[in-house]
Formats: sequence, C-alpha cells, structure tokens
Amino acid sequence: MKKIVFASYFLFSYLASHAQKDFQGMAVYESKTSTADFKSRFEGNREITPEMQKMIEERMKKMFEKTFFLNFDKSASIYKEEEKLDTPGQGGGGFRMMSSMMGGGGTYYKNVKEKIYKVDKEFMGKEFLVKDSLKTYNWQMTGETRVIGGYNCFKATAVIPASKTDFRNFRPKKEEEKKDDKAKEEAKEGAKTSFMDQIEMPKEITITAWYTPEIPVNQGPEGYWGLPGLILEVNDGKTTILCSKVVLNPKEKADIKAPAAGKEVSQKEYDEIVIKKMEEMSEMGGRGGFQMRMNR
Repeated sequence: MKKIVFASYFLFSYLASHAQKDFQGMAVYESKTSTADFKSRFEGNREITPEMQKMIEERMKKMFEKTFFLNFDKSASIYKEEEKLDTPGQGGGGFRMMSSMMGGGGTYYKNVKEKIYKVDKEFMGKEFLVKDSLKTYNWQMTGETRVIGGYNCFKATAVIPASKTDFRNFRPKKEEEKKDDKAKEEAKEGAKTSFMDQIEMPKEITITAWYTPEIPVNQGPEGYWGLPGLILEVNDGKTTILCSKVVLNPKEKADIKAPAAGKEVSQKEYDEIVIKKMEEMSEMGGRGGFQMRMNR
C-alpha cells in the first residue's frame, strides 16, 4: 500500500512539474499616455500653423497609443510592441527619439526567478542591451476589487523614484517665461543652462496596479512584477496600460528568451548616456541636435 501511495505521489509531482514547465500564456495590452502636458508646449505658439498642430497631434497619438504583447510562463516573460509599418513622413527624428525614451521598440525580458531583466534599446542610432536587477516594488494591498476582462482583480499601489530618462516624466516649467531674462543674463556671463534645468520632473511617482490571482504568475507589462497574480492594468499617473485579451496555454508556444543584440550596459550606464546626449542637444539647440549620431 505504501508503495502505491509513493508511486502515486511521484507521478502527481512529475505531472505537476511537467505541466508547470510547459505552461505559457499570452496577454495583449493597450497603452495610452496623457498628452496634455505635451500639447501645452506648442499651444499658443504663433509659429505653429493649425496644419502643423494637427500633424503634431496625429504623431503624438500614434506615439502615445500602442499595443503590446506579453508572452509568459511561470518564471520568465517577453514584452514587445506590436510591429507596424511607418507611414511616410511620420518618422521624424525627434519623435523617434522620444518613442525610444518611452520604452518603444525592442524586447523587454524579465526573469522573476533570477530577478533580472534585459531589454534591447536603440538610441541615437546605436543599439544597447540594458541588463540589470529587477526593480523592487514595495506593493501595498488596498483591498479594493474590480473585474477586468472577466477576471477578479485586486488593487495594489507602490511609490517608486521617477526615471530621468523616461520622456513621460518630463514637465514644462511653470515659471519658464519669468526665468527667461535671468537665463539670458547668465548666458552672457558664460554660464550654461543644462537640459535638466529646463524641465521639471517629479522625484517619485505612484504606481497603481490591478492583478488577478486567477492567473497565478508573478508577471506584468513592461518592468512591472511582484504581485501574486498577473497584472492586468497599471497606471503611473501619465500612462495607463490595460490588458484587452488573455490566452492561456496557446497552441503556438512563444520562444521566451532574452535579447542578445547591442552593447551591454547597466541601467545606470544607459541613463547616463541618454542624459549626456540630451545635454549635448540642448547646447546645440534647434533641430540639429536630433540629427546627431552616437560616436562612442
């Protein structure tokens, strides 16, 4: 009898382990970013015609409304933007740069078992492979619930430092006009106004996430993770990422592996490169800065 029980336990453990190994899921996310702050930068500018403003708004909508796919198993995931053909005339250098600074393009790989991530990024004509430890989220459970796509979800929040290289965190300075004269006087004396001096940025941002224990994987879109269930919606105050579809154990399995192309750097090293190039563009001024290429 003991042999039968032991054999049954062994068989159950094997089948459970095998099922866990083969388990996969796919989730589709729609990302939307508020454009209010960006629109305010050109509204009232006499040099921008209504036609130009309409074109800018169309480009911003394309850049700030995206579709992503998350393929995941029990320990790892890949998050990638839906591939679309660029419309002729819609790929201005400045907009491409901002898109890359918003996480556009590339493959975001997370391994929650090893607690690492890798993401391939293109910035100013050069490819990078950012590799680092996963961000730690101090999630606070609120007890609030709601249903998303038929799944019962629970709300959690976390406060994290704002990224200095994420364009979505940039804010126009409210006192910019008042400081203009002072900036000119400092420029005459040889002082340089850096790019970071021209913008406002919050020190911290609050993340609100909705996760479902009905899909018990420690995964989510972008770099979000760390909750006892798949994150179906997340908001950082500017951008909302909402899951529109989930497929568990799809017939066609995805190849969940980390990207390998590009110069390997840490997140800190990549941020320093981006900030340095933004400073250089600020010093050059005008559109010329967007035509720069990496020399490193």
